[in-house]
Amino acid sequence: MRTAAELTEAFRRSGRKVTPQRQAIFRALERAEGHPSAEAVFDDVRAELETISLKTVYETLHVLARLGEIAALDLGTG
Repeated sequence: MRTAAELTEAFRRSGRKVTPQRQAIFRALERAEGHPSAEAVFDDVRAELETISLKTVYETLHVLARLGEIAALDLGTG
């Protein structure tokens, strides 16, 4: 897993804004062990930023996946 600083730089290189919410998500990913779910990242970040939305977490994770910084796993609905 890349560090929060590396993810921040990847976002900047791609022309995207680096918000406090996104930085908190990057830090949560850096702390995570294994392959955390979006909900696990959301729960971690909410301890730091109570007002963050699950939508923000999902959108940021989707961008990171498109940038090739993380791998998204589709485990289905069951």
